[in-house]
Amino acid sequence: MAFRSPSLASLLLAATLALTAALPAAAQGGTRDKRFFDTVAGTWTGPGEIVAGKYKGTRFTCNLTGISGDGGQTGLTLDGTCRVGVFSQPMKAVISQVGDGYQGKFLDGAAGKGLDIVSGTVSGDRVIMGINRAKLNGAMVAHLQNQTAMNITISVRVEDQLVPVIGLKLNRRGAASAD
Repeated sequence: MAFRSPSLASLLLAATLALTAALPAAAQGGTRDKRFFDTVAGTWTGPGEIVAGKYKGTRFTCNLTGISGDGGQTGLTLDGTCRVGVFSQPMKAVISQVGDGYQGKFLDGAAGKGLDIVSGTVSGDRVIMGINRAKLNGAMVAHLQNQTAMNITISVRVEDQLVPVIGLKLNRRGAASAD
């Protein structure tokens, strides 16, 4: 099977998963999950690059603001833009804990022009989220370096392996760079 590159918009939508980095495991309890979302909420910015496929070498910058769930709800609402040259792509995501896992949508979800978050697991300071859009299946792996920096890799499934297609480095706006 040949590698079929997903659209640039789909890849940038996947990049917005970044603010879900390091989600606490559901087994650790709702209070800890909520505390984490409260900690990750805020304004993040940073560069990214498409590293495979038709748009390989395309660089972009994202500016994203995350707001943790209201009241007792565990989750995150994300709003912002990712910019490629003079073009901006609005980003909006809603992520919620459902049972022992996570679900959510980017823009209008896979039924429209967006993506669905279909699963999630956490180990320490690293999270793997399953993403889906029609025949595009993949994963977002995020590593929270510290409270002000995180690295993201978005990969798509090609036959039986995950192929990295996007790399993204976000810093909390107003924080010193964590290079």
